[in-house]
Amino acid sequence: MPSPLLHDRFHLSLWLPLLLLLLLAAVNLMWGSVPTTPADVAQAFAGDESGAAAYIVRHVRLPQLFTAALSGGALAAAGLVMQTVFANPMADPSLLGVNAGAGLGAAVAMLLLGGSWATGHLVLSGFWLTVMASAAGALAVIVLLAAFSALLHGTLQLLVAGVMISFGVSAIISILSFYSTAEGVQSFLVWGMGDFSGVTTERLPAFGLTVGTLLLLLSSQTKPLNALLLGADYARNLGISVRRSRTLSLMLAALLCATVTAMCGPVSFIGLAAPHVARLIHHTADHRRLLPLTVMWGADIALLAAALTHLPGNRGVLPLGAITPLVGVPVVLMLLCRRRA
Repeated sequence: MPSPLLHDRFHLSLWLPLLLLLLLAAVNLMWGSVPTTPADVAQAFAGDESGAAAYIVRHVRLPQLFTAALSGGALAAAGLVMQTVFANPMADPSLLGVNAGAGLGAAVAMLLLGGSWATGHLVLSGFWLTVMASAAGALAVIVLLAAFSALLHGTLQLLVAGVMISFGVSAIISILSFYSTAEGVQSFLVWGMGDFSGVTTERLPAFGLTVGTLLLLLSSQTKPLNALLLGADYARNLGISVRRSRTLSLMLAALLCATVTAMCGPVSFIGLAAPHVARLIHHTADHRRLLPLTVMWGADIALLAAALTHLPGNRGVLPLGAITPLVGVPVVLMLLCRRRA
């Protein structure tokens, strides 16, 4: 039976990611190339957009804030699932090739189609073509993984299959880049750096509904995930279909990655770092607690990264892909040192 002191400490620690989330949200609303004050933020929330700063807060920073929080939480949850299913603390959402599939879709849109595609009365170009193509590429990888999951026995073989898919997709992208124009390659490189600002106010409800639904479905898998921590045989003794649970959990995780990558580009290391931060601080392996905590820490890390992309003094915005490794790399090095100790 856990001691009351440990129980109280756990409940106190629950407030830490939530308070940090509120603090980072405030920072993201006021920090940027255009200086804003708490009064501007209050004016924007009141619906008064007469001032330029209030308009920027409401239509630029607020959608970016929600996008970062949703994306970080989604990638963190996907990372937790993959680390549990593969029993590998270094597992990452990009491990199964879903991000690579999304990258291939974006490469086809920008490098092969030149940024526009038309069939009959349907015309897609620019942002929406990239989103639809990257989502199709990610879903194609998910279908491949589902087929491999039915054919292969054991998570290690599925893991190897995902890595091989990533290598194959990277080779195809290299060939497309070689034959593409300089403008197409530049557009693809910009997309590959990741960005939370692509989801506008109009697109945000659909994005939030998709991520929220997938996270809700994933929360129903906490019992099988807890059982998998003790091994497949233990899970079978509890009456859990191991293959079905693994496949469903991985498919939900892959769909979360596909949704975020299609809208925001590839965002690395959040899915790797957030689950370990949650375990380290809250000292729990129970997915009923660990999953929501991981989602909150993922949102915190994403908001921190979003804030760090803005250089002080109106000196521009750094690419998101250059910031998230600064968070993830120390976590990986810490894990390596702890495992060696």
